Amino acid sequence: MAEVSLEHISKIYPGNKKEDRTSKAIDDISFTVHDKEFMVIVGPSGCGKSTLLRMIAGLEEISEGTLAIDGKKINDLAPSNRDIAMVFQNYALYPHMTVYDNMAFGLRLKHFSKSQIKESVMQTAQLLEMEEVLDRKPKTLSGGQRQRVAIGRAIIRRPKVFLFDEPLSNLDAKLRSQMRIELQKLHRGINATMIYVTHDQTEAMTLGNRIAVLNKGKLMQLDTPLNLYNKPSNRFVAGFIGSPTMNFLKGHIKNHDGYYFVHESEQCKISLGPTVPPALKNYTGELLQIGIRPEHIILCEDESNDTIADCTLQVTAYENMGNEQLVYFSLANNTLIIRRRPRDSVDVGTEKEIRFVRDKIIYIDEKSGEVINNDL
Repeated sequence: MAEVSLEHISKIYPGNKKEDRTSKAIDDISFTVHDKEFMVIVGPSGCGKSTLLRMIAGLEEISEGTLAIDGKKINDLAPSNRDIAMVFQNYALYPHMTVYDNMAFGLRLKHFSKSQIKESVMQTAQLLEMEEVLDRKPKTLSGGQRQRVAIGRAIIRRPKVFLFDEPLSNLDAKLRSQMRIELQKLHRGINATMIYVTHDQTEAMTLGNRIAVLNKGKLMQLDTPLNLYNKPSNRFVAGFIGSPTMNFLKGHIKNHDGYYFVHESEQCKISLGPTVPPALKNYTGELLQIGIRPEHIILCEDESNDTIADCTLQVTAYENMGNEQLVYFSLANNTLIIRRRPRDSVDVGTEKEIRFVRDKIIYIDEKSGEVINNDL
């Protein structure tokens, strides 16, 4: 199908003329979407992800940088000439047309023959399991069915690149889950290059071959879902990816007959061993942050009796999710969350000894927010 390349792409909006300011919605973003890849762009509301998608589609002008498909620059190419199809959040269906006519509309504009149109519509309807609703109008369809029609209208002409702008955000949780599976099947079925924008990290983690994480117009990290979860490059990605969110604690690295991380409240002291990586040694005595996932903090009572605790904290809340339990603790001004397998319930107000899994801790520079290289 197609490879999409972004080189130093920026979107600049005019700002306050009196103060001669401008606003960068997209700030110097570069990456390549490989042929047949499902790339997800994720980030909080207002981070610029939809603006970036609209620039790829040609619906927003590119202020700086180069956009190319298969090596050909397309910055100044009209949207209709880019061979790109886009699926919008609001479906954008014609209410007076049947499903068949909605899907056939683009082919009629390109003067396909009736037989070609019928063949394409039927093939697409079969792929999306919509044969039984072709004669119905959008208002009679469920949200999931309307989204399928919008997707069908996009894929029917087999463009080089498919763009999805938060297509599932109007659906309820059950339908979103079903449609994620449908989109995975669709990608395998047509083997196309797809770029998908969402604010939902669950969609990003389940759909993307790779994920680009954006914040305030900047690319924070681009990697596989597993690497984003296990090896975030900065505090933003560490906190944005994962639910419940990663736990963050401020403190100092100290060296007294071995290295320790000591929480700023001094309620928690984590032994790091007789030595630490060189990059971490440089932070001895300096304020930094550590991050650790809820599943990597352990209640000592869940292990053997000789487990050495890092701290003793009071339980402030407890949630039993059936397949897992979440236990909340108070540590000075922090809330610490532990995820554990189903066991006996935990009483709120009791004190529990906890332990941190050492090799799962990440260390974060307090000023830059970047993760410190923790390799020996």
